[in-house]
Amino acid sequence: MTVEEIAWEFAGVFDELDASQINEMLAKNVPLETLSFFTEYADQFGRVEKIEGDSARRLPNLMLIGYLMRVLEERLLSDDDEDPSL
Repeated sequence: MTVEEIAWEFAGVFDELDASQINEMLAKNVPLETLSFFTEYADQFGRVEKIEGDSARRLPNLMLIGYLMRVLEERLLSDDDEDPSL
């Protein structure tokens, strides 16, 4: 899969989840320290770059989505490495 294909698949799956399913997925895949880091870093970055309003509030979520896509990509790559038929 290409990075673009991964992104589209991720967006499709994410769009189908309700809030409780998203929370469960986050709890299983993202350490609490990582969630805290995204929140703190995005807040600081937003202030420095003068990002305000809805955009500032969405920064942690955007960072988290990027992180989750990278985790998915790494898992897919490691699955390919383990499967000798590919």
